[in-house]
Amino acid sequence: MNILMLSSYLPYPLHSGGQVRLYNLIKELSSKHDITLICEIRPHQNDSDIAAVAKICKKVITVPRRKQWSIKNIVKSATTAHSFLFTGHLNQEMTQSILEATSKESFDLIHVETFYVMQNLPAFTKRIPIVLVEHNIEYKVYEKFRQQAPLLTRPLFAIDIAKIKKEEEYFWKKATRLVAVSEEDKKVMEQAGMKPLVVSNGVNLDEFRPKDIQKSFADSEKKLLFMGDFRWIQNKDSVEFIIKEIWPIIRGKGKGESANLKLWIVGRNIPESIKQLTNDPDIFFDEQSSEKTAPELFHDAYALLAPIRVGGGTSYKIIESMACGTPVITMPLSAMALQAKEGKHLLVGKTPDELAEKTVQLLTDKKLYEAISKKGREHIEEKYSWKEIGKELEKVYESAV
Repeated sequence: MNILMLSSYLPYPLHSGGQVRLYNLIKELSSKHDITLICEIRPHQNDSDIAAVAKICKKVITVPRRKQWSIKNIVKSATTAHSFLFTGHLNQEMTQSILEATSKESFDLIHVETFYVMQNLPAFTKRIPIVLVEHNIEYKVYEKFRQQAPLLTRPLFAIDIAKIKKEEEYFWKKATRLVAVSEEDKKVMEQAGMKPLVVSNGVNLDEFRPKDIQKSFADSEKKLLFMGDFRWIQNKDSVEFIIKEIWPIIRGKGKGESANLKLWIVGRNIPESIKQLTNDPDIFFDEQSSEKTAPELFHDAYALLAPIRVGGGTSYKIIESMACGTPVITMPLSAMALQAKEGKHLLVGKTPDELAEKTVQLLTDKKLYEAISKKGREHIEEKYSWKEIGKELEKVYESAV
């Protein structure tokens, strides 16, 4: 097929879950299909990043990313029926690039990443089959954040969330095929009258190889890892939840077992507001290690603590950690998204007490640690390799044309 793909981001370097997903799917699909990618590019990205993506595409066309936080966008979203998210992704240069590309050649299919990009499609292109891929249910993400926001700001959030929901559901109906990344997201779409298909997130199994478990046991200092891109509210929320509510209980429950345990928070540009949450010497904020590869981080970690409360879909940090044999402690939503069983593939807690208790179990029970490490890797091998995920997306394409 000759495929036109549209995205609000250039999928390189691989610093975010969206970039990882899109880059690997293009890589899998490009051996059988011609892919022209039109995407926005951020100021920090450069020609070498474009060249990296061009190696796996027929053509890459970039347009500058508009500034989201501007007075113009705030005023426009406040005075129109459109949400702030939607307003910030209106891009006339993308529309023009689509017009030029479709005037030069015929495309069998248009693949759109996220509903708010779909507004940039010229009217006539909607005669071409459209596959819309949603990484999250955006209004659900913002609703969970609203619940934790200061009381005075909640009414403003509620208005914008209602706009997002209306826009999101509108574009779901306009797509030929709608794709969710998890069963939970699929259920939400079905409640809106849609018939979505699921194409999960995945992992490169050759890159994320199992670690040496015995080394993890032998390390004098055991690192409990949280990693993430702190531009996203779900990561900010998770790390605050760990520092304020989970970590103090771990320290109390673990007693001697937690004496050599460190909370290792890795990410680029960790906000000062996060760093100021604690002065505990056993919690260290590590921006330098964000330059390491993800497998290196998971191999160095004793376990991954990922209590994700905001957002849906399947978390890359969880999939990748399991692929490396690094046990994961998370919450029910993330486990359900991966069809993973508590106590077999990973450990699950609903409350700070439960999450802390599961963490301490991994410190004290080597047999449990080894079993979770092995079974977690096997689960990812069976269901979440990019090769298998690519095949699922191809099936969606075939059903759309």
